[in-house]
Amino acid sequence: MDIRVLQYFLAVAREESITKAAKTLQMTQPPLSRQLKDLEEEVGKQLLIRGSKKVTLTDDGMLLRKRAEEMIDLMEKTKEELSSSTENINGEIYIGGGETDAVSFLAQAAGKLQKEHPMVHYHIYSGDAGIVTEKLDKGLIDFGLLVGPVDVAKYDYMRLPITDTWGVLMPKDSPLAEKEVICAEDLWDKPLIVSHQASISSEMFSWLKADRSKLNIVMTYDLIYNASHFVKKGVGYAIALDKLINTTGESELCFRPLYPTLEAGLCIVWKKYQVFSRASNEFLRQLKKEWETDI
Repeated sequence: MDIRVLQYFLAVAREESITKAAKTLQMTQPPLSRQLKDLEEEVGKQLLIRGSKKVTLTDDGMLLRKRAEEMIDLMEKTKEELSSSTENINGEIYIGGGETDAVSFLAQAAGKLQKEHPMVHYHIYSGDAGIVTEKLDKGLIDFGLLVGPVDVAKYDYMRLPITDTWGVLMPKDSPLAEKEVICAEDLWDKPLIVSHQASISSEMFSWLKADRSKLNIVMTYDLIYNASHFVKKGVGYAIALDKLINTTGESELCFRPLYPTLEAGLCIVWKKYQVFSRASNEFLRQLKKEWETDI
């Protein structure tokens, strides 16, 4: 499967038109149509539905689009690593992580490394543990920052000497805001907003002393910033990690920790036997220095 043809295919998927894609690719329509037809014959599947007004993707076409984007991202990442200078360390570092205040640990390492090697650039992707480890396994990121109990057996990793604290984000005028801590029974009859990862966490439901079917989970979220707007409008109480939303000053919201305390462990992971670029190697070295300083 030729990378160039995959790029043609992605152009058509973006433009939803072979004619428009041909213009952006600076080629004529007939050879582009032929390349696409050859691609469909190679994979043995129809990838495009050629309508009178626009081109749409079949289910197989949507799958190929996702995989093609991943392959081209990996190819570009590899090219950048190979083209990096042998005299001065430069290049791209790709990091994935969940929402956590511990990202400041990565930022601190990056800040110090940047003073030594200003030509190193960083790319941050957000997502839960499933999304981060998928990108890591496919080679699309170099490092992952994972929150909570996750299986790290197939990775090399550093457990951070810090933890995040779970609690409840709520309007300051809500009845539960009068409490200093929140117990499980306080939430049994409340509309709850929980993260996607927490919604399938046995640890969270063990703390809640209830299974999902007995709780009123009205919403799940990926980013607590987005969920906080629903909290402000009274949609529900968000179970979230501390220090992610500003609750000081004139903020409409407040945060109360869970009791008994429920903490989320944190670790930085990377693939075993990973062949790092010089930039990624230097970043890992700096992370280890920061870790040794903090423990």
